[in-house]
Amino acid sequence: MADSEEKAIKLIAEAEKKVKSSEGFFGGLFGKSQKLEEASELYTRAANMFKMAKKWSAAGGAFCESASIQMRLGSKHEAASNFVDAGTCYKKSDPQEAVNCLHRAVEIFTDMGRFTIAAKHHISIAEIYESEIMDIEKAISNYEQAADYYRGEESNSSANKCLLKVAMYAAQLELYPKAIEIYEQVATSAMDSTLLKYSAKDYFFKAALCHMCVDLLNAQHAIQKYEEMFPAFADSREHKLIRTLIAASEEQNVDAYTDAVKDYDSISRLDQWLTTILLRIKKGISGDPDLR
Repeated sequence: MADSEEKAIKLIAEAEKKVKSSEGFFGGLFGKSQKLEEASELYTRAANMFKMAKKWSAAGGAFCESASIQMRLGSKHEAASNFVDAGTCYKKSDPQEAVNCLHRAVEIFTDMGRFTIAAKHHISIAEIYESEIMDIEKAISNYEQAADYYRGEESNSSANKCLLKVAMYAAQLELYPKAIEIYEQVATSAMDSTLLKYSAKDYFFKAALCHMCVDLLNAQHAIQKYEEMFPAFADSREHKLIRTLIAASEEQNVDAYTDAVKDYDSISRLDQWLTTILLRIKKGISGDPDLR
């Protein structure tokens, strides 16, 4: 480990000398670009040595130096790849710096018209925001940007995956109209696909639950609309649960509500998102935030 770090430090010193000598008056344009190419390669080698020594910030810094040189040389793709490598290293030591590096890569890829790869890196940024930095609003905006780029490239199933993340977080932040719009949009899109048709009922179910968080009458109208759009929804366990929950809510019957949720959970385990939303609806009936 220590040996790798020492080698990396020597390579950095060599790279710095190459950069300095490229800035001298002599050597001409070809000599200058060759020295810069060599310096970039030395920085990359140093970065990999730092990685072996698990010195993640130093590795990220070396990749960034290499990227900056590639930008000077006009090698955009290499620069972007180096920024991505830097982001991967910083992820282990400095999540915000990882985000900064990935954003720089995204700028280069979008400038080159490489929107699919830019979308992929927006997802990486969103994942850092949701799991490391804990900034859900910024995670949402990166998932939305990724979805926009995927849609522009006709990658609709990738776009929908990103939008479902947006809907999930929007509902958690009580931005129910936004969540409803996305769940309905993705459900409608799934209905047209033989492979995805089955999942449409789940998205209509989630949209209906979001409606229940806002207004019971709207939820009833929405369910009627979903039944007409997608008759298979009317035969599902999710549909039966929603109908029971609406009836229990209207009657302010907390026991009936709780029993319906328990019955559903005994066959289809509730995930964290569903549990949270169902608790909110129940609290609206009773003022009691406990599902049991």
